[in-house]
Amino acid sequence: MSKLNTLGELLIHNVKDLYSAETQLVKALPKMAKAANDPDLKKGFEGHLEETKVHVTRLEQVAELLGASPRGLSCKAMKGLVEEGEEAIKEEADEHIKDLALIAAAQKVEHYEISGYGTARALAEAIGNKEVAKLLKTTEDEEGATDKKLTTASEKIIASAPVED
Repeated sequence: MSKLNTLGELLIHNVKDLYSAETQLVKALPKMAKAANDPDLKKGFEGHLEETKVHVTRLEQVAELLGASPRGLSCKAMKGLVEEGEEAIKEEADEHIKDLALIAAAQKVEHYEISGYGTARALAEAIGNKEVAKLLKTTEDEEGATDKKLTTASEKIIASAPVED
């Protein structure tokens, strides 16, 4: 465990954590897309996979601007969230209910990412690194847009889902 004595060190730590989180998602999203029944949801997961690859590249750029490597940490929180997603994938359920379980798992991931990018952006702003803050804000906004798309998808699927046994 490294010492974190400055805002800059904490920012680098957060970037490493986000990088680990995003690289875990690059592996998890194809599985979620394959498990989805709703064609729009499947496309949404596939689209977010491509966006997530851009997020990985953007974090590499951020780390370079900070003079650091993005590697070196394992995001335990994302590991747990991915495990929850895997549980939803394995769930034997009505196709609508399964899709809603996948969305619930995905939204937990999005909320984690939104908070992580928001914190990192605030740290970048605090140390006066506007370029890094702008890159992090772009990803924060994209994660927020994905969360909204997932809410819209869930509302559509809920309308078709069985209410009672």
